[in-house]
Amino acid sequence: MKALDELTFDNRFARLGDAFSTHVLPEPLDAPRLVVASTAAMALLDLDPAVAETPVFAELFGGHTLWAEAEPRAMVYSGHQFGGYTPQLGDGRGLLLGEAYNEAGEHWDLHLKGAGMTPYSRMGDGRAVLRSSIREFLASEALHALGIPSSRALCVIGSDTPVWREKLERGAMVLRMAHSHIRFGHFEYFYYTKKPEQQALLAEHVLNLHYPECREQPEPYLAMFREIVERNAELIAKWQAYGFCHGVMNTDNMSILGITFDFGPFAFLDDFDAHFICNHSDHEGRYSFSNQVPIGQWNLSALAQALTPFISVDALKEALGLYLPLYQANYLDLMRRRLGLTTAEDDDQKLVERLLQLMQNSGVDYTLFFRRLGDESAALAVTRLRDDFVDLAGFDAWAEQYKARVVRDGEYSQEQRRERMHAVNPLYILRNYLAQNAITAAESGDYSEVRRLHEVLSKPFEEQAGMEQYAQRPPDWGKHLEISCSS
Repeated sequence: MKALDELTFDNRFARLGDAFSTHVLPEPLDAPRLVVASTAAMALLDLDPAVAETPVFAELFGGHTLWAEAEPRAMVYSGHQFGGYTPQLGDGRGLLLGEAYNEAGEHWDLHLKGAGMTPYSRMGDGRAVLRSSIREFLASEALHALGIPSSRALCVIGSDTPVWREKLERGAMVLRMAHSHIRFGHFEYFYYTKKPEQQALLAEHVLNLHYPECREQPEPYLAMFREIVERNAELIAKWQAYGFCHGVMNTDNMSILGITFDFGPFAFLDDFDAHFICNHSDHEGRYSFSNQVPIGQWNLSALAQALTPFISVDALKEALGLYLPLYQANYLDLMRRRLGLTTAEDDDQKLVERLLQLMQNSGVDYTLFFRRLGDESAALAVTRLRDDFVDLAGFDAWAEQYKARVVRDGEYSQEQRRERMHAVNPLYILRNYLAQNAITAAESGDYSEVRRLHEVLSKPFEEQAGMEQYAQRPPDWGKHLEISCSS
């Protein structure tokens, strides 16, 4: 295991030059202190978990010091925000400190969010506050534990630095990690500013470092775009299957790697609601839960437009046509597994749709329903779950179809059924009220709840002794929390 000063850097993005990013030093936080750290994320850098408790750890990730090999850069990009194009965005409060690589040769971007003003801060102060930093940390690590591709989070550093949002809060920094922080908006920026040389350099950078296998194809750029389409179809299928709402699917928040990226007013569904809007600022519902699927395709179309200098329009259209079928196949596969099914039948999509409509009309808890469905045999489980539904006749009809489908699926012991279903149906998810409880405690200086919640969410499929309170339906106040883009 490594100490902090033993990290090795290879800053490949920084070497692209000043057209792609600007050198900026982080602005230190006052009295930096560790709020929470992820030992799993630290392991990706071969770091000894014990270093998280040392003073230099908080100083380093609180902006007070840097590695000699670090090259902090604020990245420039643009993007479509709520459907409208913004010509220049960029890292307004974040810095790519550098790219560290581990013993396995994997490169990880170390990106410090809340590091102060940059040339791209526009009217902002470049800071992040404790609550948003905690939410991003918890979401990043929780999604990864669920098997949903995501950026990772190493730590949150709190401080005494005052930051004004709707009220006076305290500044914080979160260190997030990814194999790349390049977004759809990077390509859009160089396309719309008519900088073909830089755009070609960016395309080569992404192709060589992140999609090298596409080099072997007759049309490498087209092969790369197809892979991006496939990754996003699979990603959004997992969001929908597990009830995750991103909240701000602007093209500048879409990763070129097809991972969950840039957390803002996200939420997991409590009661199932296909029309749920998690972002208090999304007045039109553009990024509602059910709209995530078509918005994913819209964003890929925006990326395709930016790639027209390299790929023919017809080829791009053909690749985009893969998105919905791939999404549907991935989503249905996940939902079959959540229902405990191991085979495929033509009517499975209808079986899922009928269930979701019944859940919608009855306000059934999305996560707990699937978990409890696997606790017992299909016949016993649907009998116990029946009281959660208002339309009893409708649920009874669905239950009969489901039980018959389970019989046709094959003979399995209840122990096998339970093990298989509990492996894909989490008991613990990051509900907004749980995050809020942890934030409230942290804002008063008590970080124990953030750390405990992080530990619980790191093993979402395993029943953990003494943690029953994290697997309950939320109280009424917890279902009506308003989350905005404010950070």
